[in-house]
Amino acid sequence: MQSNQDSLKIGEKIFQSRLFLGTGKYANLKSMKQSLLSSKSEMVTVAIRRVQSLETSHNGLMEAIDWTKTWMLPNTAGCSNADEAIRVARLGRELAKVAGQSNNNFVKLEVIPDQRYLLPDPFGTLEAAEKLIKEGFTVLPYINADPLLAKRLEEVGCATVMPLGSPIGSAQGLQNEANIALIIENAGIPVVVDAGLGVPSHAAHAMEMGADAVLINSAIAMADNAPLMAEAMSKAVQAGRQAFLAGALAKGSKASASSPNSGIISSPISQKTVTESN
Repeated sequence: MQSNQDSLKIGEKIFQSRLFLGTGKYANLKSMKQSLLSSKSEMVTVAIRRVQSLETSHNGLMEAIDWTKTWMLPNTAGCSNADEAIRVARLGRELAKVAGQSNNNFVKLEVIPDQRYLLPDPFGTLEAAEKLIKEGFTVLPYINADPLLAKRLEEVGCATVMPLGSPIGSAQGLQNEANIALIIENAGIPVVVDAGLGVPSHAAHAMEMGADAVLINSAIAMADNAPLMAEAMSKAVQAGRQAFLAGALAKGSKASASSPNSGIISSPISQKTVTESN
């Protein structure tokens, strides 16, 4: 998807950076702000329910970010069914307006009833997506790496699909690589790999596969040096994207010499050995 474009278009918004960040789990707002700058990210997620509840880690978040330079992606984290997600999405749209983004209809749709494994509900996600799209939202749904669901969400009008690489915060990388590859191959909308990416090589690999972007939170926020990890992730995303555009060498089962075999001059020792053996 969009493999020959340097910029990334989601809905009516164009991004130059293909790395999106979360805003939770940082040690403090200073670390979050420095990480955002180091990453060169242009879009960050904001958990609407946590902002509303004035959760300690989100207290002051709205004032800490320059919303004239960073696009807000309100998310419905903490919602366990479609109805909850729809209500929170509407609140997110109002919050974006308060931040000065009056034309922001983006929502990262999360419907997660399972609090043990934090796996998204495919049925609730599809139901909420259909209703939100009718209300004019630009919907970015967070899903399991399910190619059939991804295609169905595209068909109902979602702006992206966001398959998880592995469970949220697990740092396991792309445990669903085969299915993510199928989603990328068949997608007519951007594919953003979200959740489970732990180190820059994970992000680079996702981009090398042809993902259009990645969204990372825990791996940056919980690193010993969050801004430095944000910079590393940014470079990895750029490198992976360039590698994808360059066209990687296909894997082979046999060795292949890097120099041609034709025109090789035989050494005297080799000739002598051949003569003596005859």
